[in-house]
Amino acid sequence: MHVDLLIENVRIYNSYFKTFIQGNAAILDGRFLYIGERAADSFEAAEHLDGQGRYMIPGLIDIHLHIESTMVTPETFSYGLIRNGVTTIVPEPHEIANVFGLDGVKEFIKASQHCVADMFYAIPSSVPATSMETTGGAIEIEDLDELLRTERIICLGEIMNYVDVITDPDCKTNHILNHIRSHYPHLIIEGHVPKLLDLDLHRMIYSGVDSDHTHQSIEGMEARIAAGMFIEIQEKSMTPEVIAYLMEHEVSEHFCFVTDDVMADSFEGRGHLNHLVRKAIGMGMKPEQAIYASTLSPAKRMRMYDRGVIAPGKIGDFQLISNLEQLTIDQVYKHGRKVYDVREPYEPTVHSPAFPAHYYQSVHMAPLTESDFYMETEVADGRYACRTMMVKDGSTFTEEHHAQVEARQGMLNWQESGYGLIATFERYGKNGNRAYGLIGGDTIKRGAIATTYSHDNHNMLVIGHNPVDMMIAANEVIKNQGGFSVVDNGKVIANLELPVGGILTEVPLEQVAKEVEQLRKAMESLGYCHYNPIMSISTHSLPVSPALKITDFGLIDVNEGKVVPLIIHS
Repeated sequence: MHVDLLIENVRIYNSYFKTFIQGNAAILDGRFLYIGERAADSFEAAEHLDGQGRYMIPGLIDIHLHIESTMVTPETFSYGLIRNGVTTIVPEPHEIANVFGLDGVKEFIKASQHCVADMFYAIPSSVPATSMETTGGAIEIEDLDELLRTERIICLGEIMNYVDVITDPDCKTNHILNHIRSHYPHLIIEGHVPKLLDLDLHRMIYSGVDSDHTHQSIEGMEARIAAGMFIEIQEKSMTPEVIAYLMEHEVSEHFCFVTDDVMADSFEGRGHLNHLVRKAIGMGMKPEQAIYASTLSPAKRMRMYDRGVIAPGKIGDFQLISNLEQLTIDQVYKHGRKVYDVREPYEPTVHSPAFPAHYYQSVHMAPLTESDFYMETEVADGRYACRTMMVKDGSTFTEEHHAQVEARQGMLNWQESGYGLIATFERYGKNGNRAYGLIGGDTIKRGAIATTYSHDNHNMLVIGHNPVDMMIAANEVIKNQGGFSVVDNGKVIANLELPVGGILTEVPLEQVAKEVEQLRKAMESLGYCHYNPIMSISTHSLPVSPALKITDFGLIDVNEGKVVPLIIHS
């Protein structure tokens, strides 16, 4: 019998029994035809591959991630995925949607058409994430219909505004959920429900949201699984307690591993979803269980019944592993064709420019001045209790503290408060909004950082300890049409240019990784003490991530879902 590829002498992962079997595998027309003991005497193969006793596992599947978090284009992202054994992903482009709306989503999908990795897109459901911020674009109900009609869509992306879903029946998000349930009842709906328990959690599930990828505790994870939610475990949830729970309980059908957000330097240095699998194994999880949680389990969640398993009729996506515990990848095959070999050159293919010309001119701001970082106030001279955003290492959540700050001659004297200033400026040329707050905790202790890479609205965000450094940092980002700038004592010490929508670059992954590493070190040199300072600062403007955040509307009490004043008037 003719086949295209015969792989012999391999230990093949059987997903259904979660075990390895010694045998051979035959592929025809990009799909597995046979797995078992039959060898070359049963097949006339166009190509033979001696597996040399290595492990053969399916291509990894990541069902929740944002390509924009790596700050690269889809093609560059695919290049990084393939060499890490990730062959299928479900990206949600809600960052580019916040900048360019429906057009951003369609252009992003168009930019992925040449990718080797399969990309089945999630529709951004929460653009903007709340009604308390200004974005460059929005996704409305008619946009959902357009995308479902014209693009390769697999699910509705994470419902983020959980406060409104629970408290406001007439909010935009509930209208979207009602529309999806009425018109697309079989469409999968992804969720973002940090810390919700009991009735609030059940109300979210009742609304149609039946997954959660946010930071998990044992209590929260158990409550979600008990109520029928699917859990997507990202690295920050991989605590010893959580991994032990997943190993000790029969929950393999109720969770998978996802990356969500991966910085370019981590992508280059540690890997992607394979890094989480390797980490889980290192924490004591059996390789067979960790592989299941990154192949068949996510495939089932997204109803991708043609992949995630090495079995007859399934897509021929697989990798050959020489060391199972370290998940050492030797070769990667896509649809039965070799696309990566560790012993051979592997070069990225990039079609540049990947986007329309106006995507490179999206920061519509005049240069700022030193006075833009003074805090005017209408209160009388005196000392006042002020809300302060406190950054915490180990989480992108922040806390609200109160600090006494002096007001003199119409100005809040923040520079002598012991805290830094956080400011945000609307950058799309729509309304000129700006807002100010105080910041402390595990953030910088001197200098300034400015960025347009600020989730999810991507307005200009600046933190610092003196107006001059803040002005220099902001103007550097404006000049570069987006990105990051770190300034210390009047000198720019790190720059990351992101000219595509103010959030992406088209330079190679290796170069982005080096620039991101330099950026991280520069932030740390100013005193930033966080496991991921770039993601930390980027989420200071995310008004669905507890507890105190800032947008161009002002300070946001995330748990209450409302704008609150800086000065607390008794």
